[in-house]
Amino acid sequence: MEHRLAEAHAAGELAGLHGVLVLKDGEIFAEAYFPGQDEAWGEDLGRVEHGPDTLHDLRSVTKSVVGLLYGVALAEGRVPPLDAPLVEAFPEYPDLAQDPARRGILIRHALTMTAGLEWDESLPYSDPRNSEIAMELAPDRLRFALDRPVAHPPGEVWTYSGGATALIGAVIARGVGMELDAYAQARLFAPLGIEDWAWTRGFDGAPSAASGLRMSARGLARLARMLLAQGRGPDGGQLVPAAWIEQSFRPRIATGPEAFDPGYGYFWWTAPGEAPVWAAGFGNGGQRLSINRGLDLAMIVLAGNYNRPDAWTLPVAISRDFLGPALEGR
Repeated sequence: MEHRLAEAHAAGELAGLHGVLVLKDGEIFAEAYFPGQDEAWGEDLGRVEHGPDTLHDLRSVTKSVVGLLYGVALAEGRVPPLDAPLVEAFPEYPDLAQDPARRGILIRHALTMTAGLEWDESLPYSDPRNSEIAMELAPDRLRFALDRPVAHPPGEVWTYSGGATALIGAVIARGVGMELDAYAQARLFAPLGIEDWAWTRGFDGAPSAASGLRMSARGLARLARMLLAQGRGPDGGQLVPAAWIEQSFRPRIATGPEAFDPGYGYFWWTAPGEAPVWAAGFGNGGQRLSINRGLDLAMIVLAGNYNRPDAWTLPVAISRDFLGPALEGR
């Protein structure tokens, strides 16, 4: 698989690809890296010689990690339960708590991006009208995310929202009494042996829960192994409750009208249907962490096609044209 990827990349068929790592049965099945232009949360890094330990923006794969952290904090009894009203976690906004429509938005609605609040990330992330960018530029980004006009009844309509993740990130930080990145270090990264990572902070100084995590392919592979092992770490300890992974990977809402569109769980994209076998974190630019528990398989793709609407086609092509044939040929 590595040889075919290298040939295709040299022929210009995999533009923007920075790295691929595939785990099968807990071991590295394939791994390849390529130099290319990169950036860190919009800051141009120039041409980077990517390798297995090179830090890379995960962008919205960060959301999926935040979903795991909520499950860890929930098991510790340090965050509100899924059916608690979201506004109750933010007592500094009593005016919002008095709105009956807004009180109907529960924690679970934020985790499934079904809060029903107006939000638009369809514009480029370079555009200040993009809701996530507008949130970052707002004097109070949590209030900005929480006081958007109510557009739909909670739980009925899926709307992609970095604001929902920002709010859950704040719920976690307040509940555990430490910043989100420190909690991730204590509960996930250190126990998994992930030593090199970074979490970009937003304009208000808080770690960006929606898109700020930077990790290497090898570091992300450690996280993938844990997910494939039902939440157990390398020493056998339970880092994320197995039941939470099961709940997170279960489709809660359809993301589109087409039958082949993925569903959405708790900050994880999911396969349509009942069984939570496949789940993935997607990130701007072509970032992908795909988990297939039925095959004991994980695929990591890191790429630099930021803000391109067709960036999703690269990881799909790698899975279909390279990983699929390689697995068939085993």
